[in-house]
Amino acid sequence: MPQLSRLDPLFGPGNSLVNRRDVLRVGSVSVAATLVPAALGSVASANETRAASFGKAKSVVYLWMGGGVTHLESFDPKPEAPEEIRGTLEAIDTKLPGVQFAEACPNLAKIADQLAVVRSFSHDSNDHLLSQAYTLSGRKVTMAQLFSEPNIGSLVWHLQGSRNGLPGYIAVPGITRPGPPPYPLFVGGWLGDHYAPFCVGGQPEQPDFTVGEKSENPSPVSDEDLRPKMLDMPEGVSLTRLDRRVALRQTFDQAQRSIEQQRLAEAVDGNFNSALGLLTSNKIRDAFDIRKEPDAVRDAYGRTKIGGRCLMASRLVEAGARFVMVDYGYDPDYGNLWDNHNVPLQKFPHISQMAMRGYHVAGIDKAFAALISDLKQRGLLNDTLVVFLTEFGRTPKINKDGGRDHWGACGSIFFTGAGTKVGQVVGASDKQAAYPITKHFGPADIAATIYHSLGIDQESRVANKEGRPMFVLDHGHVIEEVVG
Repeated sequence: MPQLSRLDPLFGPGNSLVNRRDVLRVGSVSVAATLVPAALGSVASANETRAASFGKAKSVVYLWMGGGVTHLESFDPKPEAPEEIRGTLEAIDTKLPGVQFAEACPNLAKIADQLAVVRSFSHDSNDHLLSQAYTLSGRKVTMAQLFSEPNIGSLVWHLQGSRNGLPGYIAVPGITRPGPPPYPLFVGGWLGDHYAPFCVGGQPEQPDFTVGEKSENPSPVSDEDLRPKMLDMPEGVSLTRLDRRVALRQTFDQAQRSIEQQRLAEAVDGNFNSALGLLTSNKIRDAFDIRKEPDAVRDAYGRTKIGGRCLMASRLVEAGARFVMVDYGYDPDYGNLWDNHNVPLQKFPHISQMAMRGYHVAGIDKAFAALISDLKQRGLLNDTLVVFLTEFGRTPKINKDGGRDHWGACGSIFFTGAGTKVGQVVGASDKQAAYPITKHFGPADIAATIYHSLGIDQESRVANKEGRPMFVLDHGHVIEEVVG
């Protein structure tokens, strides 16, 4: 991939919060002040090892594929299983001896030595909404709590702030919604909606993936316009006039201070302040424009929606973004992209054929591999944690329609960058990829690992909108096999 000239990354120091799990215990009011040294002896070595990776990441790219990506057609093929389990795809060798991926992932197979693949991702829900809220926040929820818990990126933004004039949590594009009806799960929760992600796709109106006729074989090629519309200077408005508008806005703010702010008002305020900072910097505005990339780079990522979104994530990290979520799932062109039950309404082919399409597994394979290689080439991967996550895997047995159904019991994810222990597979599933046969890891463990990499102690407390102290994460453990 050719070397390009981009913005120089300007990474500021992260904030390190240091209340250890052995010191803090949940209770009505108590925090222990001291510990007997002998009690720490059994964990001293592990803590020393983990300390080296604490705060290693300056940025995070969160590859969030909402809908449930099939693990059997990607990172955990079972070539010895019957066809109703393994499907019709071949298993191919990777750069790691003895490790195979499905043939839909040739590009990631070539750089498997740069990945820490977790094949024992598991939790107890097969429900999209509950599992997605859990995955996005690291906190288990009920149906009444779908919008109450802040996304991981929201807490990162709250604790570590913005950088280089960019919002602390950016979603690319941040427009997909499970449903119907569409559920907006990209939220600031109890932190307030001003910590909801800055969505490059625009707010508040979002496309509904259930609307419109879908092609049986849509083209994966898409020149998606990801540049935030709010960054376009209104016709006839100069920076001088913009300054006057800011002064006018401040006057209105003074008049409204006594008025109770509602969720929409909070979101508008947050977006106004974010857009204002972006509008005044040409360099930052350019970071959102992938059209400035040479054709060779765009081709390397793939001229697909997921390719363009990963390319923008790379540009934003280089511009100094702290937390970027690449959002690719429910889509107005491709429908319920990863939720491959293959009911007639979906018009999907057999899951094995579907995985080879350029907007499906084959598409993320090309885009993810290009992103990782690009970040590494530019010297950004050492400081950038990249995480691929979906809410669950798919059923080990292919259903009568040629699809796979929801399966929270087992799935596959991966980590790379920021000092992670790459070149390995963590955990294993049984012969049908149905259940982990080793230690399993859930969404809270992934969240704990992300916080650890950023130098955020999950036992630290932050105040919610009402001033009540809340734990950064109420359960889960750092995956020491990945970062320890």
